[in-house]
Amino acid sequence: MSSSPLPPVRVAVLISGAGSNMAALIDAGQRTDSGYEVALVVSNIEGAGGLAIAAAKGVTTATVAHKPFSKDREAHERAVDGVLRSAGIEVVALAGYMRVLTPWLVGGWRGRMLNIHPSLLPLYPGLDTHARAIAASDAEAGCTVHLVTEGVDEGPILGQARVPIVADDTPEALAERVKTAEHELYPRVLGAFCRDLGRG
Repeated sequence: MSSSPLPPVRVAVLISGAGSNMAALIDAGQRTDSGYEVALVVSNIEGAGGLAIAAAKGVTTATVAHKPFSKDREAHERAVDGVLRSAGIEVVALAGYMRVLTPWLVGGWRGRMLNIHPSLLPLYPGLDTHARAIAASDAEAGCTVHLVTEGVDEGPILGQARVPIVADDTPEALAERVKTAEHELYPRVLGAFCRDLGRG
């Protein structure tokens, strides 16, 4: 007797803003062959634009505002973690989540937390990636999906997409082209990751 296929992996997306990558992940996850479903969207910002988008797509949302926790980042993360675990989340995808994570949360989700970064890592971790790539006269830029570790943008790379830098490019124009590539790359890599995930 063949075993029935496993249900899709339950993914939570953490956002702080408009959530364009989140929307791409939700849409892709609604396909029957995706290997995952976005079951929850969590923001650290009250009224973040992505929350309304997620709700309109039928996804449960939650806000765990960081301001009431002042500078106690771990206490805030414990509250976020509680929301994730009570929802039966298996994998966490960061999508414009503008918080530096503590080792406590990273350790709790080690090997099951992904992030997307707008450069070809290990080039240009951190901020202002597009301006830095143009200033260096690079021929191409791009984006990287990686596992999250304690170091900022240092985790194992799961996939990349390359975007040419054109003559007289601006950081803003390059950012828009890279964002288009992100919206294709992140769902594809997350889907492959979830299909390969050992779930015991």
